[in-house]
Amino acid sequence: MANRLKKKTPPPPSPEELNPDKEPEVTVTEVVKDERTTKILGASSLLLTIFLFVAFTSYLFTWQEDQDKVHQFGIRIFATDDVKVNNLLGVLGAYVAHTLFYKGFGLASYLLCSFFFVLGANLLFGKKIFSLVRNLRYMIVGLVVLSMAFAFVSRASAFSWGGGVGELLNAWFVKWIGNIGTGALLLLSVFSYVIWRFNPTFTIPDWQLGKNTAKAHEDDFKLSIDDEVAVRQEWDENADIVEQPVVEEKIAAPNKLKSEGSGVVVIMPQQEEEETDPMNEFDVTEKDLDEQDEDDNLDEEEEEENVVFEEEVISKPEPLINVIPPAPVKKTDIDNTGLELEINETPEVEEEAAPAPVPGKLNTKYDVTLDLKDYKYPGLDLLETHGSEKIVHDPTELETNKNQIIATLKNYDIAIQRIAATVGPTVTLYEIVPAPGVRISRIKNLEDDIALSLAALGIRIIAPIPGKGTIGIEVPNVRKTVVSMKTLLASEKFQSNAFSLPIAIGKKIDNENFIVDLASMPHLLMAGATGQGKSVGLNAILVSLLYKKHPSQLKFVLVDPKKVELSLYRVIEKHFLAKLPGEEESIITDTKKVVHTLNALCIEMDNRYDLLKEAGCRNIREYNEKFTARKLNPEKGHQYLPFIVLVVDEFADLIMTAGKEVEMPIARLAQLARAIGIHLIIATQRPSVNIITGTIKANFPARIAFKVSSKIDSRTILDAGGAEQLIGKGDMLVSYNGEITRLQCAFVDTPEVENVCEFIGDQRGYPQAFLLPEYVDEKEMDGRDFDASERDPLFEDAARLIVQSQMGSTSLIQRRMKLGYNRAGRLMDQLEAAGVVGPNQGSKAREVLFKTDMELQEFLDSM
Repeated sequence: MANRLKKKTPPPPSPEELNPDKEPEVTVTEVVKDERTTKILGASSLLLTIFLFVAFTSYLFTWQEDQDKVHQFGIRIFATDDVKVNNLLGVLGAYVAHTLFYKGFGLASYLLCSFFFVLGANLLFGKKIFSLVRNLRYMIVGLVVLSMAFAFVSRASAFSWGGGVGELLNAWFVKWIGNIGTGALLLLSVFSYVIWRFNPTFTIPDWQLGKNTAKAHEDDFKLSIDDEVAVRQEWDENADIVEQPVVEEKIAAPNKLKSEGSGVVVIMPQQEEEETDPMNEFDVTEKDLDEQDEDDNLDEEEEEENVVFEEEVISKPEPLINVIPPAPVKKTDIDNTGLELEINETPEVEEEAAPAPVPGKLNTKYDVTLDLKDYKYPGLDLLETHGSEKIVHDPTELETNKNQIIATLKNYDIAIQRIAATVGPTVTLYEIVPAPGVRISRIKNLEDDIALSLAALGIRIIAPIPGKGTIGIEVPNVRKTVVSMKTLLASEKFQSNAFSLPIAIGKKIDNENFIVDLASMPHLLMAGATGQGKSVGLNAILVSLLYKKHPSQLKFVLVDPKKVELSLYRVIEKHFLAKLPGEEESIITDTKKVVHTLNALCIEMDNRYDLLKEAGCRNIREYNEKFTARKLNPEKGHQYLPFIVLVVDEFADLIMTAGKEVEMPIARLAQLARAIGIHLIIATQRPSVNIITGTIKANFPARIAFKVSSKIDSRTILDAGGAEQLIGKGDMLVSYNGEITRLQCAFVDTPEVENVCEFIGDQRGYPQAFLLPEYVDEKEMDGRDFDASERDPLFEDAARLIVQSQMGSTSLIQRRMKLGYNRAGRLMDQLEAAGVVGPNQGSKAREVLFKTDMELQEFLDSM
């Protein structure tokens, strides 16, 4: 008997116990988030708008007949059969209109119709057509102000146009401030509401103003692209003011007197002391406070004088070099930073100093999109909906696979506690909780046995799933769902993100959109066998960037050794593409030009780092913010830096043909280019160690693996297995932030890419593509002696640049003309030989021998 009890085993768990969530119930959250629910609510809101409008309008004509009946019966009017009303919407319309008109806000109740119309339109179309919050504010304020105004106007009439609320408010204010005060207050309130709501423009006829005044207003407030020279000059003055190093020196020690130049003493005012220093570090006396009050009064008088003088400068602009004196400290710098100047020996400084700019213009930010202000972003109607937003799963398939997995594990004496399924676009994830004491390696070793029992292709076991404490078995679906690019781009996650370079790649197993920031990756390495979706993945990344970025903010460098994959983007050359100077094709296909382009990108990277060093910034985001705030001087080479994305479609072909010439600049860019906004996307069909070397892998933390042929290739690209078990056609693994995620890549067809590119290409673009710095191969220059008589084609342009800036610097030529260091050095040698600049002075800039453009032009004509 005891033996029989020992051998007796517990009965196997029933299917209901193993799968308690066999039939998932629809939750309230899912119903609320459903798109159909939103559309139904929008239609209902629009119907309510029509109902209120008809009821209110009908009540204006039938209130005399219906008012007594509603008064008499009240809410009981709905239960009385012998009561008839004249309102077009019957008893309900009469009751609602009477409540809102007579007891509520009167004619102002029509504002309720506008609010429900805005709400319904936004819900029905699923877009923010109107601002709901703004209309809600207008409605609330309008109900109060207009109802009171209508009640005040219609006090003598039989019908209260302001309703009960308006009459109550009107009675209160008449009691407090009388009829005249109430009328004046209401007139001001209505006038203010109209200005707040519609913002009308009040203009004075030109015949009443002098021509000089009208001209001054146009010059001050109507700046356009044609006024770029005047804007740049004003910007330079402002930038010089901010960049004075004397400001930072004085803040560290406010009360110390320091001599600047000849007889100039700088004193920090008391306000700066309290902001920068603790109370116990410096002693503030009553005498100091008195002196500060006098200084403030003097500063206010000086600002008034400077404003008047600034108007004269704007009306008659002069070159920047003639306005700013060579003195180390200028009066305008000190005035705008809150410092006081006392001039003892050189009273001429006050007359020669540049005037202080108009205070309002210092805060005007530079709009980088102004050159293409009419640019329109592509619309979602250019894309097609290939798949369904909802993943359709077969309950029979799920039940069959679940039972097969349980039976296979049971055959090997592996007990499980629970199993659950998550259906994705391409695969279904079955999560297993093993019984206590079961080793994970036993389940991991049964991968082929489970694949055999399910008769499925590409079983992948995740043991364990990070952060969940379960074991995952990914089984391909019989019916696969296509993930449409249009669905990803229309999602709220993509539309409302604040990423610098947002890319929409695909959907996870749990149907969540996978949208990441390329700027934080910072480089992306893609690999996969032929025909598994690499080109579609590249198109998805490029299209998502085109939908989110303005041409002034992003440039592409496209390398296509196969010559056909990226040719679709040729039509957006003047908007988004970058190329070498003098090249006709913007899509690089020749290996030799690829080497030159990569080295030109390295030169661009070095130039950008020089700009960041001079600006005192650590990355491109800080630099561009400082530039748009007009704190950097364009005359010193500063400019807005767009992001540059290098895309290489077939990297293995470049390595086979060029080898180290390609690998070295790619490695340099991958190591250093992140901070200055250059990001790399490299794709290859051969993820072998001789193609993806250790240097490249170390600097590409983000990787995408489509289906590969062997486990070795998977480990090369991902440092883990699994890519060989993918099922192809966009099924991929993404290694990002230390996690490997399985995605179904978004599908965007070639005609869709053509439509997007043609839509952008048909718009007005820049005169030419974004030009990279020129790169001259040193091997081609070997054996050639320097000849000063052989003038560079850019000799005259470089000479004008040097004379205008009055700075004989090779790096200035390199940055402003986007040249390599070697060519810029040769230009400087030619300028020295021609007598434009003086000899080399070591680390100092060369002396410029011509002071004006007119002198230089006469010299060039004589040559």
